[in-house]
Amino acid sequence: MADGNSETKSSNQMWGGRFASGPDAIMEEINASIGFDKKLYGQDIRGSIAHATMLAHQGIISAEDKDKIVHGLNTILSEIESGQFEFSRRLEDIHMNIEARLATLIGPAAGRLHTARSRNDQVALDFRLWVKEELQRTEKALTGLIAAFLDRAEEHAETVMPGFTHLQTAQPVTFGHHCMAYVEMIGRDRSRVRHAIEHMDESPIGAAALAGTGFPIDRHMTASALGFAGPTRNSIDTVSDRDFALEFLSIAAIAATHLSRLAEEIVIWSTPQFGFIRLSDAFSTGSSIMPQKKNPDAAELVRAKTGRINGSLIALLTVMKGLPLAYSKDMQEDKEQVFDAAESLELAVAAMTGMVRDMTIRADRMKAAAGSGYSTATDLADWLVREAGLPFRDAHHVTGRAVALAEQKNCDLADLSLEDLQSIHPQITAKVFDVLTVEASVASRTSFGGTAPNEVRKQIAWWRARN
Repeated sequence: MADGNSETKSSNQMWGGRFASGPDAIMEEINASIGFDKKLYGQDIRGSIAHATMLAHQGIISAEDKDKIVHGLNTILSEIESGQFEFSRRLEDIHMNIEARLATLIGPAAGRLHTARSRNDQVALDFRLWVKEELQRTEKALTGLIAAFLDRAEEHAETVMPGFTHLQTAQPVTFGHHCMAYVEMIGRDRSRVRHAIEHMDESPIGAAALAGTGFPIDRHMTASALGFAGPTRNSIDTVSDRDFALEFLSIAAIAATHLSRLAEEIVIWSTPQFGFIRLSDAFSTGSSIMPQKKNPDAAELVRAKTGRINGSLIALLTVMKGLPLAYSKDMQEDKEQVFDAAESLELAVAAMTGMVRDMTIRADRMKAAAGSGYSTATDLADWLVREAGLPFRDAHHVTGRAVALAEQKNCDLADLSLEDLQSIHPQITAKVFDVLTVEASVASRTSFGGTAPNEVRKQIAWWRARN
């Protein structure tokens, strides 16, 4: 009981003299954020050390007080990392928990740490540091996924598979080319991550509550100490800005959407009806009742994570959409969304990287499917333009008739006889059969960015030089 009264007294002191008693149970429940913002302890301590060092450098606090503060903060860091630190809900958040412990450790000197600083710019700093570090982790993870795709693309630069539009067989492509499509997508995700780091590379500390401070602080010094390119330029915007969190969630949502599209393809490709790939037991589960089943659960869960990440983006957009300048307590709802999305994205990228490296490619099934659905029809039309001099629209019409005849005879285009084809158009010669195989179709697509194996290898080399 004595400890509880002491803690209540400490909480009241943190609130200030205007409050005669602490928040009641409901207010404590809705107001406390320590349950999730304790994740920011490292950033909070880093920011406080940089702030105290600057204050001493500027002569605002003594060097002796600065040394006590830094030593106390490092002690708290060790306590938290060793699991010895006791977080208190009555102290609301990570900032007050650390400040109260610091006061216990070093006495009155702890009170000087908050000079020229508000919780508004303090939380903005902590959160911005955390998001920046998470973006750096995301960049590294995406680079690993790109590398996995480049390896598979190189391995299968000549492996023929059907290319789809509307999930209908369209034209033959190579599996390597298909892999490189995801390299392009994920490469854009990584580019967005890099741009986001540049956008947010400004230090909020020193903006104080919203108007700056009259103390002679050096914001460039703290920005440099914390690894930022410089300080923010408007104190009102600084404490009310959560664009960096929204941008992170936007990037996460787009990246998760790309992963979800791939997950959907893995689910489809691993069905007996397609049979294009096999996943090992490491990324599959069995059925509790059907012994023959092998379910691509890892891919399905990656697909599902997209919903959580999208939900986090919409939630924070909704929180921020009606807030007047500057800080409002609504913004406390920003962190859980970002933390959850970051965890989901990290897991999804790791799982997908594992699946890309793990899956066995069944080239025989892919090749058989590549020739189905009259996938070389466009090659016939192109041949008629090149060799017979037909306008493309006329060639398209002739090819349509050839497809109809093949359907009637229940065979592929390459299985039609020369007489069959000449009955549709007399200028067709035996040379047409050179373009009606899937291998010839793929090899002919030599335009920049096309599916021809040599072109795929060129794109792989380009990406390897930049990954």
